[in-house]
Amino acid sequence: MSQPLPCPSKVEINEVAPRDGLQIEARFVPTEAKIRWIDALSATGLRRIEATSFTSPKAIPNLKDAADVMSAIQRWEGVDVTALVPNVKGTERALACHVDEINLVMSASKSHGLVNLRMTPEQSLEQFATILDVSKDSGVFINASLSTTFGCPFEGEVPEARVLELIAQLIALGIQGITLCDTTGMANPAQVKRLCEAVLNRWPDTPFTLHFHNTRGMGLANALAAWQAGITRFDASLGGLGGCPFAPGATGNVCTEDLVHMFESMGVDTGVDLDALLAVATTLPDLIGHDVPGQVVKAGKSTRRYSMPAAHV
Repeated sequence: MSQPLPCPSKVEINEVAPRDGLQIEARFVPTEAKIRWIDALSATGLRRIEATSFTSPKAIPNLKDAADVMSAIQRWEGVDVTALVPNVKGTERALACHVDEINLVMSASKSHGLVNLRMTPEQSLEQFATILDVSKDSGVFINASLSTTFGCPFEGEVPEARVLELIAQLIALGIQGITLCDTTGMANPAQVKRLCEAVLNRWPDTPFTLHFHNTRGMGLANALAAWQAGITRFDASLGGLGGCPFAPGATGNVCTEDLVHMFESMGVDTGVDLDALLAVATTLPDLIGHDVPGQVVKAGKSTRRYSMPAAHV
C-alpha cells in the first residue's frame, strides 16, 4: 500500500480570473483596463497568470482582444503567462504572442465534452496530438485541463478509473502538466484526497494542478484536502470570479485571496504578497460592475484587530 506524501511547505498559486473569470461576465472589460489589472496581479508574487484565451471572438466576445492583451502586458521574472487555446489556430496565435504556457482543455465525460467543446474525449485527444506537433519546437510548456474530473453535471460520477486512463493517455501523448478540474463544484474533500494521492503516487514527476469551483461552498475544503495529499499547484480566481454555465446562479472559482489567506495562516508559503493581492481585489467591483464573492477582502485578514467598544474600556 502506498504511503501518503508529506504536506508541502510551499505552494504555487495560478491566477485564472483574467480568462476564466472574465469570459462569462456581462460587461466587456476594456483592453487597457485588462492590461493594467494583469500587470497589477503580476506584481503580487503569483506564480502564473492565465491572461486570456485564443478562441473565436464569436464564442467568447469578452476575450476578443487576446492578442492585444498578451502583447502589451508586462512580463515579470518568475511569473509565467498562460493562455487557453481550443484548437490549432488558437495555438498558432498564442505562440505568435510568445506565451510561456499553453493550456488545453478536454472533458473526462462524453456528455460535457459534446456540450462544451463539441468533442468526445477521444476526439479531444486526437486534436491534442496535432497541437503538440505544431508546438513541438516552441519550447512552450503544454498543460492540459481535464474538466469534470470529480463529476459531470449531466452524467454524475466520473469513475476514477476513467480519469486515470485519460491522464495516462495525456502523458503518453507528451502533455507536460495536467490540471484536474472540479468544473461545477461537485467534489468533496475525501474524493479529492483519494484521487490526488493516486495520481501523485503513479506519476510523481508530472506537475498536477487542482482547479476548484466554490459552487457548493467546498472550494477551500477541497484545496486543503489536495494539499494534504501532496499537491503544490492550485488555480484560483481573484474575488472568486468565474463559474460554469451548467451551474446557473453558482459562485465562481475558489477565491485567490481567500486561498492565499488560508495557506499563509497555516504557515504554508505561497510566495504571494497578500496585502498587495487584497489591494488589487478591492478594484474588482468597479472593473466588472458588481460585487464579488471573496470573503477576506471584506472581513480583513485574521490578524485584523478591532478597538474595544467604549462601554468596555
